[in-house]
Amino acid sequence: MLFGVIALLLFGYLYREITGFEQERIDDWLIREHAQLKRELPDVLVARFEHQNQFDPRRQRPFGLFDASGKHLAGGYAGDQPAIPVFDKPFSMRLANLPGHPPGRCIAARLPDSRIALQCQNTLELDHFDDELLHALLSTAMITLVIGLIGASLIGISAMRRLDAVTASIEEIVAGNLSRRLPVHSKRDDVDRLVGVVNGMLDEIERLMNEVKGVCDAIAHDLRTPLTRMLGGLERAQRRAKTEAEFRAVIDETIMETSGLLRTFNALLRISEIESGVRRAGFASVDLAAVADDVFEFYEPAAEDRQISFELRRTVSGPLEIQGDPNLLFEALANLVENAIKFAPHGGAVRITLWQHARGAGLTVEDNGPGIAPAERDAVLRRFYRGEASRHTPGSGLGLSLAAAVAAMHGMMLEFHNADAGCEISLFKPTQSHLAHNR
Repeated sequence: MLFGVIALLLFGYLYREITGFEQERIDDWLIREHAQLKRELPDVLVARFEHQNQFDPRRQRPFGLFDASGKHLAGGYAGDQPAIPVFDKPFSMRLANLPGHPPGRCIAARLPDSRIALQCQNTLELDHFDDELLHALLSTAMITLVIGLIGASLIGISAMRRLDAVTASIEEIVAGNLSRRLPVHSKRDDVDRLVGVVNGMLDEIERLMNEVKGVCDAIAHDLRTPLTRMLGGLERAQRRAKTEAEFRAVIDETIMETSGLLRTFNALLRISEIESGVRRAGFASVDLAAVADDVFEFYEPAAEDRQISFELRRTVSGPLEIQGDPNLLFEALANLVENAIKFAPHGGAVRITLWQHARGAGLTVEDNGPGIAPAERDAVLRRFYRGEASRHTPGSGLGLSLAAAVAAMHGMMLEFHNADAGCEISLFKPTQSHLAHNR
């Protein structure tokens, strides 16, 4: 309808301009004739009007000269003087004394001797042209409106089909099928761009839901064993313990198990806090080199106790500045170093390397322990996941999950590298060109 209204307005404008141009052309001619008439001598006007009448047998331009009483003196406009609404300006009227009373455009002049000179242009053909033009424009406007409505209907049907398909997919997703995605059209238009964003959101929601389910399953699985041990120990103490020392031993064991459970839950809460991004508002400029120095100093005694060679190597001079939270970055790097020291063999080696190049700026933690199999590298970032190499090592399986959460919060990447022996993990802030290349 909007398209049709615009078309009607356009055709109305064309009609007014075209007809107005024709009338303006006639008025210009009348004004020129009127000016010429004013310059003529009164004695020659009768001869001039009669001469003009001889060369206008069809009365297309009837002129008339009338005396003061309105009687016809000369010219092709026969009969008495008609009523004249205005002098010296063009006006429209019916040429009543001509056959068929055609419409006309006229100009009248009052001469010094009280005679009236009337000059007209028969506009019957012009009116016929205007009628034909109006008919043609209205017909074209109706055709345009019909075509516009048909086109709008086709577009609307296509859009409704797409909306129906999207609605059906959303209803299926709401019903519980999180693997369903909104359909993408082959045209890749603006709607498909929106659908692509929504599908990406659904991928993330599905991942989070699966992660929540995995976390719940992992909590139930990993906490069942310590809770069972606690319950069994308390029941044995209830049945068998006789002395204060035996009761104290059971209490100490229960406290140890409870402390481990609290550490696990604190780690989960810590990861949730980091993933919520509430601490992003407090970001400031942080020197990764200074964070690495603090972590190295903190874990150096633990490495010495296990006779592990612990090294901090710098490949760049000066600070490595990024925007972030120094405490969270310390915690992430500490988890990587703690895992490296934990899994490095007695008398092994652990190294922290600071670097900066085209990929970005960051640090790499290396050890010569059992390493992580390539097939498990994505899995170890999930909460509570324990690889085969770490299944019998104390821990909750949350260290790498926490490091990954900190990296995501800071726009950093946690990347595994293929190493000849052991494990090699990098935590770094990528450059824009590196991100574009990965996309």
